Amino acid sequence: MNYESCIERVLVSEKEIADAVDKIASQITKDYENSGKKILLIGILKGSAVFMSDLMRKIDLPLETDYIKVSSYGHDTVSSGKIKLKNEPDRINLSDYNVILIEDILDTGNTLAWVMDHMKNDLGAEELKLCVLFNKPQRRLKEIPIDYEGFVIPDEFIVGYGLDYDEMFRNLPYVGILKPSVYENQ
Repeated sequence: MNYESCIERVLVSEKEIADAVDKIASQITKDYENSGKKILLIGILKGSAVFMSDLMRKIDLPLETDYIKVSSYGHDTVSSGKIKLKNEPDRINLSDYNVILIEDILDTGNTLAWVMDHMKNDLGAEELKLCVLFNKPQRRLKEIPIDYEGFVIPDEFIVGYGLDYDEMFRNLPYVGILKPSVYENQ
């Protein structure tokens, strides 16, 4: 499959993404330079992996990283609404950290609301911030405060820069709108 032929149009270029990552990293560095607590970035796999890799290299402070894996999409283009926890972070007590949850996209908010509740109530995160690269407010079902945001985007099915359709397209360096013909009738 030729990825380029599956993309309707580029929504966010590679340079625009790099600029947004720089801006977010600079703000996080400024916000936490005198915090006194360790910083822990927790990425939600798999989509946030590329974003988190670029972001952590730009934050000019000591930090630790971890991951959580949840699923609500499966092989579909819309969330099922059923959250499945596939793995926890390695740390079972987050109270000693300034936790920044890293996510590629916020759409309905169902998954992130569940994850944030889990981090606070089950893992003890007292200081929890949310960093999303893409915000799709038109699809929001649960209001969630975003502390660090890259882009507000329209309600389109996007792929690239870690975002996938059926595990494909994650390695595109930009974010594009997937042609409906790729996922319709699948």
